[in-house]
Amino acid sequence: MRDMTETTPVELLVCTTCRRGLPVEDDAQRPGTLLHKALEQAALPEGITLKAVECLSNCDEGCSIVLRGGPDRWTFVYEHLSETDHVETIIEGATKYLQTEDGLVKWRERPEHFRKNCAARIPPIGALK
Repeated sequence: MRDMTETTPVELLVCTTCRRGLPVEDDAQRPGTLLHKALEQAALPEGITLKAVECLSNCDEGCSIVLRGGPDRWTFVYEHLSETDHVETIIEGATKYLQTEDGLVKWRERPEHFRKNCAARIPPIGALK
């Protein structure tokens, strides 16, 4: 892993429309919105920008997030996240992602939840030539 002061900024996208199959009528109480709020209040490292997004089309799989960063990093979509149980897991995984040049955190170094709940791994734009 490299020094975080030399990294390309990373975006942490959180799907705020997630309901996790619950009959939620108040948008402010959607699990995805609550996860975003919890991450806003958490201590994210410098270099990680938190962004709310609408619908990642992974509705049946709990709360979902995306980690992406620049044209040379892989992008990852993680699912089955909880607004109460996984805030620290997300911060740990995002921090490790930030420390890489290509977005590829060694499998054993990823938080366990990330190892078991990766919905998609998307190649960097720079790799598609």
